[in-house]
Amino acid sequence: MRSTKIRVEPALLRRINERRLLEFLQISGPSSRARLRKISGLTAPTVSKVVDSLLEQGLLEEIDPVRPAMGRPGRLVRMASASALVLGVLVNADRCTIVVAGLDGRIDDHRTRHLVTPATYQGLIAALDRECRAALVGLAGAPQGIGVVVDGLINDREQEVVCCANLHMLDRRNPARDLESRIGVRCRLLKGTSALCLSERACSDAADRDDFCVFDITTGIGLGIMSGGSLVAGHSGMAGEIGHVVIDPDGSLCGCGNRGCLETLATDAAIVRLVSTKAGTALAPDEVARLLEERPADFACEIDTVANRLALAASMAINILNPTRLLIHSRVFLVSEARCDAVRAALKRLGLAASVDDCRVERTRSSKEQAAVAGIIHEITQTWAPALR
Repeated sequence: MRSTKIRVEPALLRRINERRLLEFLQISGPSSRARLRKISGLTAPTVSKVVDSLLEQGLLEEIDPVRPAMGRPGRLVRMASASALVLGVLVNADRCTIVVAGLDGRIDDHRTRHLVTPATYQGLIAALDRECRAALVGLAGAPQGIGVVVDGLINDREQEVVCCANLHMLDRRNPARDLESRIGVRCRLLKGTSALCLSERACSDAADRDDFCVFDITTGIGLGIMSGGSLVAGHSGMAGEIGHVVIDPDGSLCGCGNRGCLETLATDAAIVRLVSTKAGTALAPDEVARLLEERPADFACEIDTVANRLALAASMAINILNPTRLLIHSRVFLVSEARCDAVRAALKRLGLAASVDDCRVERTRSSKEQAAVAGIIHEITQTWAPALR
């Protein structure tokens, strides 16, 4: 039998090695060349060539160590903060947000832009194009990509939003692709919970950054899963849609068209609706957050309802996935530690004791804006070259 030899071209091998170092720096932050040699297993000359290439391309930059060692300390390398830029775009039902960051993930708050979500899809794409261009005015760095975060069901194989329960004009659309055709910069459609996993991993300790879950309960309830250091996407990228598990067939109508979905009673949107109903008037999320802080006893029943349903969702995730941590992203319900404790207490009643005791339930440290940035940086690294696993 004739043997088959696989030939790896030098240019491809260089790109593969570049990807390895980009992945490490993206997760671990500034490092010396000596540390890069140790963690990558590459030789000193190879690391030197790869780093020099990435410096020349403007993807890395060199900095002095914060605390110089004795003698002549070596300089550190890190993801570029000024020579290469990314944008994060959040598309929500009421407003959109655009942020600018370096490849190091640090957001320039002075460049953040907000706009009311237009009433039409064509108006949305035109407005995002205009605001993204405005955010980049006067910056010397080259934009490497734009991450577009949508809180909806996204099919990665079809590259489109299947259903956005709170903004149906996005259904069967890909706002990232349509924005890219106008602005001429690579854009990527990102699932909010997966992007949150990436941003949370970047600010986690090494010991617990590979196996955890993230709930986003701001509008619906989505589940992002980091297992063995990799995102769990499922066949079409739609894994983690726990919010559309029906728990009461006669319950409230969900944006997906079913009744009694878990997310109708376990989210920030749910507590806003319940408190508004009790108050007898439509309240904004910030008004509800204030009332819950000032008068928790008046809304004890509503708080208990959401805490128990959220704990039910958490028990499902923990029992099935056995993560080290379950992180919850919330802007209204879980801004209070007392309500976090209420969820934890309910979880102990509803979950499998052995799994619950092995998992910490905490609030997220990062924002959705940081998630959008982390998502596009991850995409740039992932598509740089094939991975060797």
